[in-house]
Amino acid sequence: MIPNITQGDRMAGLMIYLAGPGRANEHEEPHLVAGDSALMAWHDDNELNRDVALDIANALDRAKQFFGTDVDGGHVFHCSLSLAAEEGQLSDERWGAIANDFMKEMDFTEDGGKAPARWVAVRHGLSKNGNDHIHIVASMVRDDGTKWNGWKSKYKSQQAARTLEKKYGLNEVGTLRAERGFTPAEQSKAIRQGLPEVERHSLARKVRVCAGASTDEAEFVRRARQEGMLVRPRYAAGRTDVVTGYSVAERPRKGERAVWFGGNSLGRDLALPKLRAEWDSTPESATSAVAEWNAAARNRRPVSPGRETLQPSAELWSKCANDVSSLREKLATTPHDDHAAWAQAARETSAAFGAWSKRIEPTPGPLADAARELAKSAQLRRYPARPAVSLPSARGATMILLAATSKSDRAAYALMFRQLAQTARAIHDMHKATDDLRRVRGLSSAVRAASKVVEASANAQTLKAQPMSMETLRQQHPEASEEALKSRLLVERSRGGSPLPPVLTRPDAAQLQGAQPRTEESHRQNNPGIER
Repeated sequence: MIPNITQGDRMAGLMIYLAGPGRANEHEEPHLVAGDSALMAWHDDNELNRDVALDIANALDRAKQFFGTDVDGGHVFHCSLSLAAEEGQLSDERWGAIANDFMKEMDFTEDGGKAPARWVAVRHGLSKNGNDHIHIVASMVRDDGTKWNGWKSKYKSQQAARTLEKKYGLNEVGTLRAERGFTPAEQSKAIRQGLPEVERHSLARKVRVCAGASTDEAEFVRRARQEGMLVRPRYAAGRTDVVTGYSVAERPRKGERAVWFGGNSLGRDLALPKLRAEWDSTPESATSAVAEWNAAARNRRPVSPGRETLQPSAELWSKCANDVSSLREKLATTPHDDHAAWAQAARETSAAFGAWSKRIEPTPGPLADAARELAKSAQLRRYPARPAVSLPSARGATMILLAATSKSDRAAYALMFRQLAQTARAIHDMHKATDDLRRVRGLSSAVRAASKVVEASANAQTLKAQPMSMETLRQQHPEASEEALKSRLLVERSRGGSPLPPVLTRPDAAQLQGAQPRTEESHRQNNPGIER
């Protein structure tokens, strides 16, 4: 939440502007969400107009007019409190609570033992950039004629904002970790095309997954192309053998142009120098990487396909699960202030959840959400040269989940997810220990929802694989006749199992030989699940 304080001397002019249409007709339904007790006793949350705005301005100015107190720079305090566009919108009640707490922190209320000053908080829709916000207007002359102390007010407002971000679970501006935001245009495009998320988020997850599954730069380029992304390198000036960056795009719809995003704009951990720091580099690997970048730039086939084309063995599943377990155990002794080590763990765990999302979620769901929450912990504003603690790598988990097939061992899946969930829990506990409550809440709910998705997927696979029996069919269709059940059993045994069973159908004439005749009416009453 960003506070922006200005000072002036035209109370009526400011209130009329806030209640009006705005410079570009961007104001919608201006109304009060909070104010001091005296003002709110006379005014409600109905839409403001010019006359009401003037009444409020006069009430705010009453102490100034009565006592004649002069304030250098003007007696009108104006502060906007604004959220990032990607945070969405808060309710009027939540904004009202934030405004009240903010004015307490800024010492405008009687809580500090001084006479209160008059103030109101106005809300009039989103800004032109899509930011939800409110405007607080106050008199710097208190009810007893004394002046509000505005010394270091901008610094105090920043401190108040940090306090309220924690209290209300808002994005914490200026903290160690920071996620890249998106623009209103990106959000509008996603809504217009019916997409579940903005392209920036889907591309960031794909890039993080591809990087997490790769052992070198060339493999990363091949995997990114394999995932369907458009990929292009950024070369050093005058060179085609030195790559300094990259950008990616989703394949555009017919008649539209691709929208490209640089790695650093997708995530602070996805800039090419950050990715390269995770891979071993040799002259040979650098040459291979340039060859793959050039092939991508020219839309040609990959030069040297590698691990991304292989299927994992059962032994590899076990090894990768053990690697994740080793990472989790190492995190138990990793200092909370080793930010680079925790960012590495979050990045690799996020990549694994992203790979799992790709495997079982038709559209981004709880697993993708968990990947994004973990990715927030992977992005630092400033990266140290290297982690103080050397961590085991969990990137094998991402690789194996990307390559997994429906025939892979369900027990191996269960073990892998348990280890990944416990690693996410370790990252959650680190944030809890450092009082990063927003990350704590986000990770807790996201991983819990992801666990339910994986459990449901495993249960569906178990139902599909289990052998069918008469007893199972009786439990699933208690109203069906024995003849219908026997018919269904023959079909299911010939298939080798049953997914979630469909509605049973009437047995044919041969299967009904020896059965007692029944009327059509009694047949429907006794077997409501059987269709004609």
